[in-house]
Amino acid sequence: MDFIAGAIGGGLSTAVGYPLDTVKVRIQTERHYNGIWHCIQETYRTEKVWGFYKGVSASVLTVSVISSVSFGTYKNFLCTICKLRYGAADAKPSKVDVSLAGGAAGAVRVVLMTPSEVAKVRMQTQRNPHPSVASPQPVSKPKYRGSLHCLKVIAKEEGLGGLYKGCSALLCRDCSSSAIYFLTYSALCDWLTPAGKNKPGFLVVLLSGGFAGVLAWGLATPMDVIKSRMQTDESDQHKYKGLVHCARESVRKEGAKVLFKGLGLNCIRAFPVNMVVFVTYEAVLRFTDHY
Repeated sequence: MDFIAGAIGGGLSTAVGYPLDTVKVRIQTERHYNGIWHCIQETYRTEKVWGFYKGVSASVLTVSVISSVSFGTYKNFLCTICKLRYGAADAKPSKVDVSLAGGAAGAVRVVLMTPSEVAKVRMQTQRNPHPSVASPQPVSKPKYRGSLHCLKVIAKEEGLGGLYKGCSALLCRDCSSSAIYFLTYSALCDWLTPAGKNKPGFLVVLLSGGFAGVLAWGLATPMDVIKSRMQTDESDQHKYKGLVHCARESVRKEGAKVLFKGLGLNCIRAFPVNMVVFVTYEAVLRFTDHY
């Protein structure tokens, strides 16, 4: 049931946070925006509401699968650790156990999600003006007609390596942030749940999930910036040779502050998104336990 609960929570959370994710990616990869509000205004002016939802369908489906694998891996890995260390799968895990299980969940997730992340970022940064926006020149057809078409084009033009661009940055981002994510959620639930209660209340789940997401994304933002920049680097550009080169070039041209582009937006988006993830996850598990 952890896999099903994770899938439902992941899908709902993606739909909630996708518009802000699009704004975040554009701010991280393009230099002509003055800030969050300017990016929102420009996106709406040229592409209307649809501009914020480019690639959303594939992302919801993919994140549902990935979230399912992530929560399922975390729970099963944690049970295995507890069984090996304490002799029982349902023994109370230590903070180190939770962190290790979270890191493992992050590593497994990266293998599955990198191609969809590449397609998502390419779709989000592709300019496709809305027909109602007046333009003196005829609007050219977009390179990518949708998420699946984007994946086909990348595979054809850039090969398998193109589908896994930014994988190294994504691995660094998700292993560490996933460990912090599950550790923070677990610690806050334990701390906020009154003594004698077996399970945290839904308000505790909401707050713990929200704060876990904020902390995890706060720490993950530098690698998130590098990941997004590496993934927008198409076959005819070759701006970046790898993770270190991308980080060095970005800092050299724009200063160290470039690594924190989208930090505020990541944290703002993370609170409601991860509230939805965990409250849905817990609700599904409790519903199935009850019936």
